[in-house]
Amino acid sequence: MNLSKGSLLALVAAFLALSVLLVQPFLQYLLGAALIAYALYPLQVRLEERVPSSVAAFALVILTVVGFVAPFFVILVTVGGDATDILRNLETDTVQLRMIESRFEELTGREVDVAEEIAGSGREIGVAVVERSTEAFGTITHFVIGIALALFLVYYLLAEGDDLLEWLYRTVPLPADVQRDLYEEIGDMMWAVLFGHVFVAIVQGGVAGLGFVATDIPNAAFWTVVMMVLAMVPLVGAIPVWGGAVLYLYLSNEPVLAVALFAYCVVVVGLTDDYLRPFAVDRYAELNPAVILLGILGGAYAFGVMGLFFGPIVLGGLKATLHTVSENWDKLDRTDFG
Repeated sequence: MNLSKGSLLALVAAFLALSVLLVQPFLQYLLGAALIAYALYPLQVRLEERVPSSVAAFALVILTVVGFVAPFFVILVTVGGDATDILRNLETDTVQLRMIESRFEELTGREVDVAEEIAGSGREIGVAVVERSTEAFGTITHFVIGIALALFLVYYLLAEGDDLLEWLYRTVPLPADVQRDLYEEIGDMMWAVLFGHVFVAIVQGGVAGLGFVATDIPNAAFWTVVMMVLAMVPLVGAIPVWGGAVLYLYLSNEPVLAVALFAYCVVVVGLTDDYLRPFAVDRYAELNPAVILLGILGGAYAFGVMGLFFGPIVLGGLKATLHTVSENWDKLDRTDFG
């Protein structure tokens, strides 16, 4: 390697390192924008047949705000209100509290004061909020800026997605057909993650929520949202929530409803996860469930919340890259990548 090439590569490495530092604070929002833009891209292609790409992208950003961001804030406010109602009801409904406490003492032989435990937890939360108000303000500011940045990224990824793809074809030193195979396999992986973890989690949490409504579990909407979030994590899933609901019914002297909810969740909710998730993963990703689990848990540690989605994509991308290389190794000797 001559001095000129070495200097150029060093310059590329320096700018790459600086770019990573710039992106790192907003990595979650960048990954989220990429996932949303990928999901909306088929609609972008359809709309571009009728309107300019910029107009189509702007319309889809509005759709994102209306369909994703606004409902998120509504759900957040609703969930917060329901959580407050849960704590208030537990504090004021002394008859229900005494019944639960007596049942707990019968089962375990240990006395517990639920109201005092709740009050103590509330005081601790209040103290923590006051002590960290400045930090909380910074977190909220960062969140608002991140959401705005994500929406801008969604717009430009949609409006200039074709230009970005063409740039990749020109820049990546691989034959165009090899790149096409690689991008298609990674695309299948992304659809598998979207369908296999988001859609299945929504269905699973919604089905379990119907059981909560049927058995008259308090604040069923709140717990349904919680189950939808937890259902994205294999092995954990919605079990802690509906298991707690079964225990609540049993401690409330409703053994028949407790058994009915337990059977419903084990059979119906369990079948939803057992059949829908493997169908999605096997059809689109063709990854072993153990690899999916590793990607989800490892991705959560490496990338935070968005790692639940991008962890499996990274491992699937490795698999797709190895497959593409093995299938096209002879083509890599070509010097003409046009």
